[in-house]
Amino acid sequence: MAHRRASITDLAKVLGLSPSTISRALSDHDDVSEATKARVRQLAEEMHYQPNQLAAALRRGRSNTLGVLVPHITGHFFPQVVHGIATEATKLGYNVMICQSNEDARQEQKNIDLLMNSQVEGILVSLANTTQSFGHFEAVRQQNIPLVFFDRVVEDFSGSNVSAVMIDDYQGAYQVVTHLIEQGCTRIAHFSGPLHLNIHKNRHQGYRDALTAHGLPIDEELIVFCEMNQKGGTQAMRQLLKLPKRPDGVFSSNDLAAIGAIQAVKSARLRVPRDVAVVGFSNEMFTLLTEPMLSSVDQRCEQMGKTAVQLLQKMLKGGPNRQTPPKPIVLKPKLLVRESSQKR
Repeated sequence: MAHRRASITDLAKVLGLSPSTISRALSDHDDVSEATKARVRQLAEEMHYQPNQLAAALRRGRSNTLGVLVPHITGHFFPQVVHGIATEATKLGYNVMICQSNEDARQEQKNIDLLMNSQVEGILVSLANTTQSFGHFEAVRQQNIPLVFFDRVVEDFSGSNVSAVMIDDYQGAYQVVTHLIEQGCTRIAHFSGPLHLNIHKNRHQGYRDALTAHGLPIDEELIVFCEMNQKGGTQAMRQLLKLPKRPDGVFSSNDLAAIGAIQAVKSARLRVPRDVAVVGFSNEMFTLLTEPMLSSVDQRCEQMGKTAVQLLQKMLKGGPNRQTPPKPIVLKPKLLVRESSQKR
């Protein structure tokens, strides 16, 4: 059975002193005798007393804590972003409170409420893939709490306390399709997640525009909206391989679905990249462990996390009367060409 944490009131009752005297003794105030300080410290150690740092910070008018909300803490991307956030936050003197929505819009809303009730000084968030209404973020905006979206952002949601950090998803997708065309691919399939998320919408548009720019038709039967995981990619690839004329290239909106595509191609006794070239997006760690190694777009995840904290810090320095937020920052993507797409 868990024991209740000892409080200043508990120490005061045992020693027959007032809570204010206990507090001053623990803070080493000059108006408390050394003998009393020694008694208080000894009892505090015996009772395993730990000061409530959050309460103390709030009494000073700030919590020194940043809230972070991510869809999940699995794979490589989000853990690395969080690592960048935590590294930069620590450097700037902040603690970090991390929540995950598990891709559930309702859980995302609950987490936003939790962070606001915890008096965080600012919130950094990447949307759940099921989020399509944004009233919970409106509450953050109304309370003038600095809010920075990263990767998955709410477009057309502005305010003096709102900004964002993202990768240029459109340009990353455009680079991928251009690369596949240069490798000789003429029927390039695309795996996409829901288009209400900016990342999938922009990658999808980059795919379409690159085909058009290079004189290739947009074949809607080669575009598959699927679960952005390994199983979803496998199912999507099997579907495409049944077409009278199968694709010779695949651009997946993430790496997990791309791995599923490679498995389906191999199961059909076809070769990657000779028969079907495959490129993913995110540069997950496992992309270097696959056979063949997976070409992918590096999202500069750690830099994204650090930049998001720096943006938040600018807003905090501006105070509650800030007029305009820092402009959103768009990081440049980098296509990493590996064996899975090198036909030539």
